[in-house]
Amino acid sequence: MWDDARQMNALALTLTLLAVAGLVAAAIAFVVREPAFAFHEVVVTGPLNRVNSAQFEAAVRDDLTGTFFTMDLEQARSALARVPWVRSVALRRQWPDRLEVTIDEYQPLARLDAERFVSDRGEVFAAASQDVLPRFEGPASRAPEMVAHYRTFTDALRPLDLSIAELRLSARGGWRLRTEGAAGPLTLELGRDDPDGRLARFVAVHARTLGALARAGTRVDAVDLRYRNGFAARVPGFREKGGKPAA
Repeated sequence: MWDDARQMNALALTLTLLAVAGLVAAAIAFVVREPAFAFHEVVVTGPLNRVNSAQFEAAVRDDLTGTFFTMDLEQARSALARVPWVRSVALRRQWPDRLEVTIDEYQPLARLDAERFVSDRGEVFAAASQDVLPRFEGPASRAPEMVAHYRTFTDALRPLDLSIAELRLSARGGWRLRTEGAAGPLTLELGRDDPDGRLARFVAVHARTLGALARAGTRVDAVDLRYRNGFAARVPGFREKGGKPAA
C-alpha cells in the first residue's frame, strides 16, 4: 500500500475530507451557540386568566435555555407545564430570535380536596384558588365519570332551580348529591342502580310531593331515592321510617 501512489493519494484525500468535515462541524457547533442566535423575544399567546404571570416569567427566565438552534423544545415544554394552572404548552421558533409560547390553562369544574381540582375535561390537577366550586368526593381515577354525571344531574335538576354543591361517588359505586336551592340544602341519595332514572322520577313528582310539603311549611332536608316504589323523605326533627331501600 505504501508503495502504491494511487492508494496513498486516496488515503490522503480521505483524511483531508474528514479533517475538513470535523472543522466544519466544530465551527457550526460554535456558531449556533453564539449569543447572536439567542432568543431576544418570548411572546406568550392566549389569555392567562389563572396562571400567575410572575411564576410563569420566572419559569421562562430560569428554564428556557439554549439558542434558536440548540433549545430542547420538549424539555422546555415540560418545564413550563409544571407551572400551576398550565394544562399544556406549545412552543414555536420564529426566525431569527423570537420564541412563541402558547398556553392552554386548566378550567376548574369542582374541588376534589384541599389542594386538587377536577377540570371540565375530567383531569385532576393541583393548584391554589379561592373560587367557590362544587365539591367532588370519590376516587380520582373516576373523575371523568363524575364530570359526566355532574352534567347530567345538573341538567335534570335545572327545572327545580336546584344546583349541585356536592357530588359523592362511593367505593361501591353509589351516587349522592347535596343540592342548594330556595328551600335550603337537600341531600339526594341515588344509589348505584339507574341513578339518572331515579333522579328523573324524583323531578317528575317533585311538585306534588316535596313541593306540596314546602307550600305547607314543611321542610325536607334529605331524600332517599333507592326505594323501588317511591322514595323516603326526611323532615328535620322527625325520625325516618320505611322499608329497606334498594342499592
